Amino acid sequence: MFTDGVFSCEFEVYGKVQGVYFRHHAMIKAKTMGLRGWCMNTAKGTVRGYMEGRLPEIDVMKEWLKNTGSPESNVERVKFSRPREKEGYGFPNFHVRADGYAETPVPKKNKRVRLY
Repeated sequence: MFTDGVFSCEFEVYGKVQGVYFRHHAMIKAKTMGLRGWCMNTAKGTVRGYMEGRLPEIDVMKEWLKNTGSPESNVERVKFSRPREKEGYGFPNFHVRADGYAETPVPKKNKRVRLY
């Protein structure tokens, strides 16, 4: 059994959560709660994330993700993993990751050279 009281939980937030500073507000809230981890946009229009900290703070952050979010967001639903006890922290702070999808490269047309 671990003694630090550190737990982790993954989450995914659905609704109008991209283009409304959701990740920035989530980062500020997580940092004020002393949580560590990350969040990022996904290609399917959601925000995914991972948080670690004490269970009471994780529970408060879960409620914030479900019921508050950023001022312009509209959260439809949130999925959470079960909290898992950890040996210690895996991240030094909470941060916003780059988007979890790469832009699809535009295929280049093959130019045919005609030889005379």
